Amino acid sequence: MFPALLHDALTVGAVLFVLGLVGILTRRNLIVMFLSAELMLQGISVSLVAWSRYHGDFGGQALVVFVLTVAACEAAVALVFVLQAFSRTGRLDAAAWQSLRDAEVPRRIDRELPATDAAPPVWPQLTPAGVRPRRDETAEPEREHV
Repeated sequence: MFPALLHDALTVGAVLFVLGLVGILTRRNLIVMFLSAELMLQGISVSLVAWSRYHGDFGGQALVVFVLTVAACEAAVALVFVLQAFSRTGRLDAAAWQSLRDAEVPRRIDRELPATDAAPPVWPQLTPAGVRPRRDETAEPEREHV
């Protein structure tokens, strides 16, 4: 591979990465943010393939195959999250993630460290062999909301 071709490929990779970074930093739409992250990933992949071809080694190209596989899995998971946010809020703003928490948890923006718990945690105790464990009569057998 010629150095001029390497330079062109690295320029294309850098442009893709910068466009994705600008999209992540300036947009609040979840789909646009997701696509910008994918654009950044593709810019890195183009650079990896260019360097791999320049050095005559297939290691970078093999790594790009794995990166594309992980990106496909990430796309499926991110699409589920975006659809869930849209179905609950009816909008695709990044602030919609605040409404995806449980109903009893209030909305808040993390700006300071949370207070530490004063009560020590209660750990379950194993019963000796042959003895039935005590059952908590006040506990409900099923949770209301999962």
